[in-house]
Amino acid sequence: MKAVVEWDGDVAFTGTTETGHRVAMDGPPDHGGRNRGPRPTELVLVGMGGCTSFDVVHILRKARADVRGCTARIEADRADEDPKVFTRMHVHFVVRGHDLKEATVERAIRLSAEKYCSVSIMLGKTAEITHSFEIVDVD
Repeated sequence: MKAVVEWDGDVAFTGTTETGHRVAMDGPPDHGGRNRGPRPTELVLVGMGGCTSFDVVHILRKARADVRGCTARIEADRADEDPKVFTRMHVHFVVRGHDLKEATVERAIRLSAEKYCSVSIMLGKTAEITHSFEIVDVD
């Protein structure tokens, strides 16, 4: 896997992924930025949320669950001193579907956290990661 990050001046950067997708990053105004993109650490949270959500939906589909939506809300704390690594993260899933079983959703989240989501597993080396979920039944 490869990526390129180019400096765009001030504290702005553009990242380009191996697959050609681009993302603008910028710092806050008090650090010379113009707030024109997410901070790199925000992208880490979004990346972790995307990775684990992908797994949960994939596992539920393989279990033939009638999943129709999945939202991951992530809250995190960082260390006060440099390097300001993540120290605590909590992921709350809202899984929407028809007749979803609590045990099936719980298993999908556990498998993602313990086996499949490489981003979560990497971040778990410095942060305590917890999970919760709710199921919203839709017809």
